Amino acid sequence: MWVPVAGLHPRLTLSALAGSGRFCVLRSRAATQKGLPVRNHRDLSDSYPQLLPSPDFGQSPSKVSNCRSESKRYVTCRRLAETLAQIIPGKQKQPCNLLLEVNPGPGILTQALLETGAKVVALESDRTFIPHLESLGKNLDGQLQVVHCDFFKMDPKSGGLVKPPVMVSHTLFQNLGIEARPWSAGIPLKVIGIFPMKNERKLLWKLLYDLYSCTSIYKYGRIELNMFISEREYKRLMANPRNPNFYQVLSVLWQVACEIKVLHMEPWSSFDVYTQNGQLEMPKRKESLEQLQQNLYFIRMTPRRNLFTENLTPINYDVFFHMLKHCFGKRSARLIDHLHSLSPVDAMDVLMQIGKNERVKVTNIYPQEFKRLFETIECCKDCAYKWVYDDSMNNTNVQDT
Repeated sequence: MWVPVAGLHPRLTLSALAGSGRFCVLRSRAATQKGLPVRNHRDLSDSYPQLLPSPDFGQSPSKVSNCRSESKRYVTCRRLAETLAQIIPGKQKQPCNLLLEVNPGPGILTQALLETGAKVVALESDRTFIPHLESLGKNLDGQLQVVHCDFFKMDPKSGGLVKPPVMVSHTLFQNLGIEARPWSAGIPLKVIGIFPMKNERKLLWKLLYDLYSCTSIYKYGRIELNMFISEREYKRLMANPRNPNFYQVLSVLWQVACEIKVLHMEPWSSFDVYTQNGQLEMPKRKESLEQLQQNLYFIRMTPRRNLFTENLTPINYDVFFHMLKHCFGKRSARLIDHLHSLSPVDAMDVLMQIGKNERVKVTNIYPQEFKRLFETIECCKDCAYKWVYDDSMNNTNVQDT
């Protein structure tokens, strides 16, 4: 959990309404997790993440995949690898030379990245590929490090004994000599890889929880993701009121949190699929053949420097999540009807402040407008209590929202 050093207002308390019932009221900037440290903090963007124990978020996915024989796709085309190696650095004034490559497999992309002079840490979950990857780093004076690690299973919420390929980010980053940076600083490192064919949505949700709470890899600053994602999930990720059929909570949260840019598009057929033991796999089932006709989008997801403000922080982000889940639970309803259920604050006044009328619907609100809506309610001075929180929402499967 990232708890900055300097001061929020001391209103981080959770109170219950008197009498029976299952509703409680959250004060402004309320923390709903037990054991979460309460500190005063202003100037959020100038403070360092502190390596505190991660709280139990309840709805945060604890297991991504239990299938050890799950097939993975890899970049095996030299042309594609060279293209990616050229576009990954971007146009930053101070390019980030440290790259974490996720599941490089046969190492075609790894070699292309090394040839650009980048320092690469290969996080490979399949032992079969590790000897070959290590051979790529010979005579390169530490330019390549190979770690037996599954990036997508990092920092399991279940706790207990952690064995490779599962790893704790604190251990990995400490071993690599990576130190935490302020959120206002530049990009400390870039992660490069391909989302697994299964569980793309679960992984996107896991990363969202980590990002907004500044836990796991985001304890170390604004980690940039450069990932291949399926066409289907990309459409959901980038949806807005102009394409309401794909617009959902996940769309809002990612677009609020990150600047997302398409760097490259490649046919699914350009990637080879290997089994867990490193054997090349040919598509057999009908759904696999249908997938091969789709495209993969290589996207850059850069956390916004101004994501966190005095009214949206790594402490009260869960209330923001709750607000969105509530709104998209009845996506055809008017926004004002949701506000009456969510907050005792004057709903019409809130709508006027964000420039909306009482007829506007949930699916007409853009991601950044949802953030402004949340912050407007948070900074309202008319009510001591800002949010009505239904604890039955804790049982909502956020991944289906």
